[in-house]
Amino acid sequence: MLTHIDLFSGVGGFALAAQWAGFRTIAFVEIESYPQSLIKKHFPGVFLFEDIKNFNWKGECPTLITGGFPCQPFSSAGRKRGTADDRYLWPPMLRIISQIRPTWVLAENVINIGNMVLADCENDLEAEGYEAQSLDIPACACGLSTMERHIWIIASLRSEFLEGYGKECLSRVRKIHSCKRRTNHNETQGFPPIPDLSLPKLCRSRKGIPNWVERHRAIGNAIPPQVAYEIIKEIARIEEATA
Repeated sequence: MLTHIDLFSGVGGFALAAQWAGFRTIAFVEIESYPQSLIKKHFPGVFLFEDIKNFNWKGECPTLITGGFPCQPFSSAGRKRGTADDRYLWPPMLRIISQIRPTWVLAENVINIGNMVLADCENDLEAEGYEAQSLDIPACACGLSTMERHIWIIASLRSEFLEGYGKECLSRVRKIHSCKRRTNHNETQGFPPIPDLSLPKLCRSRKGIPNWVERHRAIGNAIPPQVAYEIIKEIARIEEATA
């Protein structure tokens, strides 16, 4: 069984992508109350921890750890204080990775991290014995109607990661960088039907749209699960081929 721990879970975008790829999520870490309520609703019975700074996992070692660590220290819309920002939470994520030592790590952040600490993150993972690389994949490459770009950091303990079958699998991920001919990607690639985030179907009440601020904040902090799925399904292929 392929297993998964999701850090900085938000509304569960990584967990959804992992589920599509055949992984079972065994733990979440999320501090915000509204995303917590959605995780409890859609993933009942899965361990949910609140503070990543105090998170210490004592259960089974997962195949994969994911995490979209906070982007505010790097976002072009902010002050770009980087490691001086108190929301810089890569070190706690690295601590968890070094303690649990999953076979795979997949992290996500905004495009501007490439101008700030991306090389440091990759070096940190390599110091822990992982082979690491990063990919720049726009959301529109997987059928979403937005050009928003994300940096995806992929790391593995497997020597096959950059060789043989692993190299072949990840080359397929690189081919989705272009947004050309991707308008029907969801249908042609067999993704489960989900609403486009740019056209949300929100239920109204007499008092307006429930949890309006929380919903917008959650969407703003969410990852595009379609892109994460492309990467995680290739991780599943590698695991299957090397089992």
